[in-house]
Amino acid sequence: ASALIFDMHSEYGWESKSEGGAFVKGLRQLFPGDVMVYTLDPNASRSRGVAFDSALTLNMDEIEVEDVILLQDELKLNATAAESAYLLVDRFGKQWLQELSKMDADALQNFAETSGGNIHSLSALKRKMAQILRLDFVKADAPSNQIKGLIEALQRGKHVVLEFGHYDSTLAYMLVANVLTRRIHARWVELTDKYFQTRQPADKPQPLVIAIEEAHKFLSPQVSRQTIFGTIARELRKYSVTLLVVDQRPSAIDNEVMSQLGSRITALLNDERDIEAVLTGVSGAAKLRSILASLDSKQQALILGHAVPMPVVIRTRPYDDAFYLAVAPNAARRVDPIRAQADVDDLFG
Repeated sequence: ASALIFDMHSEYGWESKSEGGAFVKGLRQLFPGDVMVYTLDPNASRSRGVAFDSALTLNMDEIEVEDVILLQDELKLNATAAESAYLLVDRFGKQWLQELSKMDADALQNFAETSGGNIHSLSALKRKMAQILRLDFVKADAPSNQIKGLIEALQRGKHVVLEFGHYDSTLAYMLVANVLTRRIHARWVELTDKYFQTRQPADKPQPLVIAIEEAHKFLSPQVSRQTIFGTIARELRKYSVTLLVVDQRPSAIDNEVMSQLGSRITALLNDERDIEAVLTGVSGAAKLRSILASLDSKQQALILGHAVPMPVVIRTRPYDDAFYLAVAPNAARRVDPIRAQADVDDLFG
Protein backbone atom coordinates (compact mmCIF):
# COMPACT_ATOMS: atom_id res chain seq x y z
CA ALA A 1 0.00 0.00 0.00
CA SER A 2 1.01 3.61 -0.54
CA ALA A 3 1.13 5.82 2.54
CA LEU A 4 0.11 9.45 2.92
CA ILE A 5 1.41 10.98 6.15
CA PHE A 6 0.15 14.34 7.37
CA ASP A 7 3.31 15.46 9.14
CA MET A 8 2.17 18.17 11.54
CA HIS A 9 5.58 18.73 13.16
CA SER A 10 7.82 18.00 10.14
CA GLU A 11 9.42 14.96 11.75
CA TYR A 12 8.65 12.07 9.38
CA GLY A 13 10.20 13.33 6.15
CA TRP A 14 13.92 14.09 6.41
CA GLU A 15 14.87 13.86 10.09
CA SER A 16 13.62 14.33 13.61
CA LYS A 17 15.04 14.83 17.07
CA SER A 18 14.86 11.95 19.52
CA GLU A 19 14.02 12.26 23.20
CA GLY A 20 17.74 11.89 23.92
CA GLY A 21 18.55 14.93 21.78
CA ALA A 22 20.15 13.13 18.84
CA PHE A 23 18.88 13.56 15.29
CA VAL A 24 17.37 10.46 13.67
CA LYS A 25 16.73 9.76 10.02
CA GLY A 26 13.32 10.23 8.48
CA LEU A 27 11.65 8.22 5.73
CA ARG A 28 13.10 10.24 2.85
CA GLN A 29 16.67 9.52 3.98
CA LEU A 30 15.99 5.82 4.45
CA PHE A 31 13.93 5.27 1.29
CA PRO A 32 14.89 8.08 -1.12
CA GLY A 33 13.47 6.37 -4.19
CA ASP A 34 10.10 5.58 -2.64
CA VAL A 35 9.24 8.60 -0.48
CA MET A 36 8.27 12.04 -1.74
CA VAL A 37 8.09 15.16 0.43
CA TYR A 38 5.49 17.87 -0.15
CA THR A 39 5.42 21.02 1.95
CA LEU A 40 3.00 23.79 2.83
CA ASP A 41 5.93 25.98 3.88
CA PRO A 42 8.78 25.93 1.31
CA ASN A 43 10.79 28.56 3.19
CA ALA A 44 10.81 26.50 6.39
CA SER A 45 11.90 23.40 4.46
CA ARG A 46 14.73 25.28 2.76
CA SER A 47 15.92 26.82 6.03
CA ARG A 48 16.22 23.30 7.49
CA GLY A 49 18.10 22.13 4.41
CA VAL A 50 15.34 19.69 3.49
CA ALA A 51 14.84 18.85 -0.17
CA PHE A 52 11.19 18.62 -1.18
CA ASP A 53 9.44 17.52 -4.34
CA SER A 54 6.73 20.17 -4.46
CA ALA A 55 5.06 22.95 -2.52
CA LEU A 56 1.33 22.65 -1.92
CA THR A 57 -1.36 25.33 -1.82
CA LEU A 58 -5.12 25.13 -1.37
CA ASN A 59 -7.62 26.93 -3.52
CA MET A 60 -10.39 28.78 -1.68
CA ASP A 61 -12.89 27.01 -3.95
CA GLU A 62 -11.80 23.66 -2.47
CA ILE A 63 -12.98 24.54 1.04
CA GLU A 64 -16.48 23.19 1.63
CA VAL A 65 -19.07 23.43 4.38
CA GLU A 66 -17.89 20.05 5.66
CA ASP A 67 -14.61 21.72 6.57
CA VAL A 68 -16.47 24.42 8.46
CA ILE A 69 -18.29 21.77 10.49
CA LEU A 70 -15.03 19.98 11.29
CA LEU A 71 -13.39 23.22 12.43
CA GLN A 72 -16.33 24.34 14.56
CA ASP A 73 -14.43 24.00 17.84
CA GLU A 74 -11.15 25.41 16.52
CA LEU A 75 -12.87 28.50 15.06
CA LYS A 76 -15.37 28.78 17.92
CA LEU A 77 -18.26 28.90 15.47
CA ASN A 78 -21.83 29.15 16.69
CA ALA A 79 -24.44 26.49 15.95
CA THR A 80 -25.88 28.35 12.94
CA ALA A 81 -22.55 28.74 11.11
CA ALA A 82 -23.14 25.72 8.88
CA GLU A 83 -26.61 26.93 7.95
CA SER A 84 -25.22 30.32 6.93
CA ALA A 85 -22.47 28.65 4.91
CA TYR A 86 -25.01 26.50 3.06
CA LEU A 87 -26.99 29.64 2.15
CA LEU A 88 -23.83 31.05 0.59
CA VAL A 89 -23.22 27.79 -1.28
CA ASP A 90 -26.79 27.87 -2.63
CA ARG A 91 -26.13 31.33 -4.06
CA PHE A 92 -22.46 31.19 -5.12
CA GLY A 93 -21.57 27.51 -5.39
CA LYS A 94 -17.86 26.72 -4.98
CA GLN A 95 -17.05 30.45 -4.80
CA TRP A 96 -19.00 30.86 -1.55
CA LEU A 97 -15.94 31.58 0.61
CA GLN A 98 -14.38 33.94 -1.88
CA GLU A 99 -17.62 35.88 -2.22
CA LEU A 100 -18.08 36.00 1.55
CA SER A 101 -14.59 37.46 1.97
CA LYS A 102 -15.49 40.32 -0.42
CA MET A 103 -18.71 41.33 1.35
CA ASP A 104 -18.79 44.53 3.36
CA ALA A 105 -21.46 45.36 5.93
CA ASP A 106 -23.99 46.49 3.31
CA ALA A 107 -23.43 43.43 1.15
CA LEU A 108 -23.87 41.14 4.16
CA GLN A 109 -27.09 42.90 5.10
CA ASN A 110 -28.42 42.62 1.55
CA PHE A 111 -27.53 38.92 1.36
CA ALA A 112 -29.20 38.22 4.70
CA GLU A 113 -32.42 39.92 3.55
CA THR A 114 -32.55 38.17 0.17
CA SER A 115 -31.53 34.71 1.39
CA GLY A 116 -33.40 34.59 4.70
CA GLY A 117 -30.15 34.33 6.64
CA ASN A 118 -29.26 35.91 9.95
CA ILE A 119 -27.03 38.96 9.63
CA HIS A 120 -25.28 38.34 12.95
CA SER A 121 -24.53 34.73 12.06
CA LEU A 122 -23.21 35.73 8.63
CA SER A 123 -21.02 38.46 10.11
CA ALA A 124 -19.63 36.05 12.68
CA LEU A 125 -18.95 33.47 9.97
CA LYS A 126 -16.99 36.01 7.94
CA ARG A 127 -14.88 37.01 10.95
CA LYS A 128 -14.11 33.42 11.86
CA MET A 129 -13.32 32.30 8.32
CA ALA A 130 -10.80 35.14 8.10
CA GLN A 131 -8.53 32.96 10.25
CA ILE A 132 -8.40 30.45 7.39
CA LEU A 133 -7.83 33.10 4.74
CA ARG A 134 -4.84 34.43 6.67
CA LEU A 135 -3.04 31.13 6.09
CA ASP A 136 -0.55 31.83 3.30
CA PHE A 137 -1.11 28.47 1.61
CA VAL A 138 -4.82 29.26 1.06
CA LYS A 139 -5.12 31.25 -2.17
CA ALA A 140 -7.84 32.38 -4.53
CA ASP A 141 -5.89 31.16 -7.57
CA ALA A 142 -3.89 28.16 -6.34
CA PRO A 143 -2.75 25.87 -9.19
CA SER A 144 -4.62 22.57 -9.33
CA ASN A 145 -1.66 20.58 -10.66
CA GLN A 146 -0.01 20.42 -7.22
CA ILE A 147 -2.70 18.32 -5.58
CA LYS A 148 -3.13 16.41 -8.83
CA GLY A 149 0.59 15.56 -8.80
CA LEU A 150 0.40 14.34 -5.20
CA ILE A 151 -2.57 12.09 -5.98
CA GLU A 152 -0.86 10.68 -9.08
CA ALA A 153 2.25 9.89 -7.01
CA LEU A 154 0.12 7.86 -4.58
CA GLN A 155 -1.50 6.05 -7.50
CA ARG A 156 1.98 5.07 -8.76
CA GLY A 157 2.80 3.46 -5.42
CA LYS A 158 4.90 6.29 -3.98
CA HIS A 159 4.69 7.29 -0.33
CA VAL A 160 4.07 10.97 0.42
CA VAL A 161 4.97 12.95 3.53
CA LEU A 162 3.23 16.34 3.71
CA GLU A 163 5.16 18.76 5.93
CA PHE A 164 3.38 21.68 7.57
CA GLY A 165 6.46 23.79 8.42
CA HIS A 166 5.58 26.65 10.74
CA TYR A 167 1.84 26.04 10.16
CA ASP A 168 1.76 23.77 13.20
CA SER A 169 -1.66 24.80 14.49
CA THR A 170 -4.47 22.28 14.80
CA LEU A 171 -6.56 24.56 12.57
CA ALA A 172 -4.13 24.29 9.64
CA TYR A 173 -3.62 20.56 10.18
CA MET A 174 -7.33 19.71 10.25
CA LEU A 175 -8.17 21.95 7.30
CA VAL A 176 -5.50 20.54 4.97
CA ALA A 177 -5.99 16.92 6.03
CA ASN A 178 -9.73 17.11 5.49
CA VAL A 179 -9.64 18.93 2.13
CA LEU A 180 -6.92 16.71 0.68
CA THR A 181 -8.37 13.44 1.97
CA ARG A 182 -11.76 14.31 0.51
CA ARG A 183 -10.17 14.81 -2.92
CA ILE A 184 -8.21 11.57 -2.63
CA HIS A 185 -11.22 9.58 -1.48
CA ALA A 186 -13.30 10.85 -4.41
CA ARG A 187 -10.55 9.77 -6.80
CA TRP A 188 -10.29 6.29 -5.27
CA VAL A 189 -14.08 5.84 -5.44
CA GLU A 190 -13.90 6.75 -9.13
CA LEU A 191 -11.05 4.29 -9.74
CA THR A 192 -12.81 1.51 -7.82
CA ASP A 193 -16.05 1.97 -9.77
CA LYS A 194 -14.07 1.75 -13.01
CA TYR A 195 -12.36 -1.44 -11.81
CA PHE A 196 -15.72 -3.03 -10.94
CA GLN A 197 -16.91 -2.24 -14.46
CA THR A 198 -13.86 -3.45 -16.40
CA ARG A 199 -12.55 -6.08 -13.94
CA GLN A 200 -9.13 -5.53 -15.47
CA PRO A 201 -6.18 -5.95 -13.06
CA ALA A 202 -4.57 -2.82 -14.53
CA ASP A 203 -7.57 -0.76 -13.37
CA LYS A 204 -7.43 -1.96 -9.76
CA PRO A 205 -6.67 1.05 -7.51
CA GLN A 206 -3.45 1.15 -5.50
CA PRO A 207 -4.20 0.40 -1.82
CA LEU A 208 -3.70 3.51 0.30
CA VAL A 209 -3.12 4.15 4.01
CA ILE A 210 -3.70 7.68 5.33
CA ALA A 211 -1.96 8.47 8.63
CA ILE A 212 -3.46 11.17 10.85
CA GLU A 213 -2.34 12.40 14.25
CA GLU A 214 -4.67 13.91 16.85
CA ALA A 215 -7.25 11.55 15.37
CA HIS A 216 -9.95 12.38 17.93
CA LYS A 217 -10.22 15.84 16.37
CA PHE A 218 -11.44 14.21 13.14
CA LEU A 219 -13.27 11.23 14.62
CA SER A 220 -15.06 12.51 17.72
CA PRO A 221 -18.71 11.48 18.16
CA GLN A 222 -19.76 15.04 17.28
CA VAL A 223 -18.11 15.20 13.84
CA SER A 224 -17.15 11.68 12.72
CA ARG A 225 -20.39 11.17 10.79
CA GLN A 226 -19.92 14.45 8.95
CA THR A 227 -16.26 14.18 7.93
CA ILE A 228 -14.48 12.21 5.24
CA PHE A 229 -12.45 10.37 7.88
CA GLY A 230 -15.59 9.00 9.48
CA THR A 231 -16.77 7.90 6.04
CA ILE A 232 -13.51 6.05 5.36
CA ALA A 233 -13.58 4.37 8.78
CA ARG A 234 -17.11 3.07 8.21
CA GLU A 235 -16.43 1.81 4.68
CA LEU A 236 -14.11 -0.96 5.91
CA ARG A 237 -11.59 -0.52 3.07
CA LYS A 238 -14.29 -0.89 0.42
CA TYR A 239 -12.44 1.54 -1.83
CA SER A 240 -8.89 0.39 -0.95
CA VAL A 241 -8.40 3.34 1.41
CA THR A 242 -7.90 2.89 5.14
CA LEU A 243 -6.74 4.93 8.11
CA LEU A 244 -3.78 4.74 10.45
CA VAL A 245 -4.99 6.73 13.44
CA VAL A 246 -2.52 8.06 15.99
CA ASP A 247 -3.88 9.48 19.21
CA GLN A 248 -3.15 9.88 22.91
CA ARG A 249 -6.86 10.15 23.78
CA PRO A 250 -8.60 7.11 22.26
CA SER A 251 -11.58 7.61 24.58
CA ALA A 252 -12.45 10.76 22.61
CA ILE A 253 -12.83 8.80 19.36
CA ASP A 254 -16.33 7.70 18.34
CA ASN A 255 -17.12 4.17 19.57
CA GLU A 256 -18.29 3.07 16.13
CA VAL A 257 -14.95 4.10 14.64
CA MET A 258 -12.99 2.37 17.43
CA SER A 259 -14.86 -0.84 16.70
CA GLN A 260 -13.65 -0.69 13.08
CA LEU A 261 -9.94 -0.57 13.97
CA GLY A 262 -8.61 -3.95 12.93
CA SER A 263 -5.15 -3.79 14.52
CA ARG A 264 -4.07 -1.75 17.54
CA ILE A 265 -0.59 -0.89 18.77
CA THR A 266 -0.94 0.59 22.23
CA ALA A 267 1.71 2.03 24.53
CA LEU A 268 1.26 2.71 28.24
CA LEU A 269 -2.14 4.14 29.17
CA ASN A 270 -3.14 5.34 32.63
CA ASP A 271 -6.60 6.81 32.07
CA GLU A 272 -9.33 4.22 32.64
CA ARG A 273 -11.50 5.66 29.88
CA ASP A 274 -8.67 5.38 27.35
CA ILE A 275 -7.92 1.81 28.37
CA GLU A 276 -11.59 0.89 28.07
CA ALA A 277 -11.78 2.51 24.61
CA VAL A 278 -8.73 0.62 23.31
CA LEU A 279 -10.09 -2.71 24.56
CA THR A 280 -13.64 -2.19 23.23
CA GLY A 281 -14.90 -5.44 21.73
CA VAL A 282 -11.71 -7.37 22.59
CA SER A 283 -12.02 -10.76 24.27
CA GLY A 284 -10.08 -11.18 27.48
CA ALA A 285 -10.16 -7.46 28.10
CA ALA A 286 -9.71 -7.84 31.88
CA LYS A 287 -6.30 -9.52 31.54
CA LEU A 288 -5.19 -7.14 28.81
CA ARG A 289 -6.17 -4.19 30.99
CA SER A 290 -3.61 -5.22 33.63
CA ILE A 291 -0.97 -5.73 30.93
CA LEU A 292 -1.56 -2.25 29.53
CA ALA A 293 -1.23 -0.69 32.95
CA SER A 294 2.09 -2.46 33.57
CA LEU A 295 3.92 -1.54 30.36
CA ASP A 296 7.18 0.40 30.58
CA SER A 297 6.79 4.08 29.79
CA LYS A 298 9.25 3.78 26.88
CA GLN A 299 9.75 1.28 24.06
CA GLN A 300 7.03 -1.17 25.07
CA ALA A 301 3.69 -1.66 23.37
CA LEU A 302 0.84 -4.14 23.20
CA ILE A 303 -0.19 -5.33 19.73
CA LEU A 304 -3.61 -6.93 19.27
CA GLY A 305 -6.10 -7.47 16.47
CA HIS A 306 -5.88 -8.75 12.89
CA ALA A 307 -2.11 -8.21 12.64
CA VAL A 308 -1.24 -10.93 15.15
CA PRO A 309 -2.79 -14.32 16.09
CA MET A 310 -2.89 -13.31 19.75
CA PRO A 311 -2.12 -10.16 21.80
CA VAL A 312 1.62 -9.76 22.37
CA VAL A 313 3.84 -7.24 24.13
CA ILE A 314 6.79 -6.03 22.04
CA ARG A 315 9.79 -3.82 22.68
CA THR A 316 10.40 -1.29 19.91
CA ARG A 317 13.85 -0.95 18.39
CA PRO A 318 15.93 2.21 18.91
CA TYR A 319 16.65 4.41 15.90
CA ASP A 320 20.36 3.68 15.55
CA ASP A 321 22.80 2.50 12.88
CA ALA A 322 21.84 -1.15 13.35
CA PHE A 323 18.20 -0.27 12.75
CA TYR A 324 19.04 1.76 9.65
CA LEU A 325 21.01 -1.17 8.23
CA ALA A 326 18.14 -3.55 8.90
CA VAL A 327 15.45 -1.49 7.17
CA ALA A 328 17.47 0.30 4.48
CA PRO A 329 21.05 -1.04 4.13
CA ASN A 330 21.67 0.72 0.83
CA ALA A 331 20.71 4.11 2.26
CA ALA A 332 22.92 3.53 5.32
CA ARG A 333 25.93 2.62 3.22
CA ARG A 334 25.41 5.63 1.03
CA VAL A 335 25.62 7.92 4.06
CA ASP A 336 28.73 6.31 5.59
CA PRO A 337 29.94 3.17 3.80
CA ILE A 338 32.86 2.43 6.15
CA ARG A 339 30.74 2.68 9.30
CA ALA A 340 27.93 0.74 7.64
CA GLN A 341 30.20 -2.17 6.74
CA ALA A 342 31.57 -2.26 10.29
CA ASP A 343 28.03 -2.47 11.63
CA VAL A 344 27.21 -5.31 9.23
CA ASP A 345 30.27 -7.23 10.51
CA ASP A 346 29.11 -6.64 14.10
CA LEU A 347 25.57 -7.77 13.34
CA PHE A 348 26.47 -10.96 11.50
CA GLY A 349 29.81 -11.86 13.12
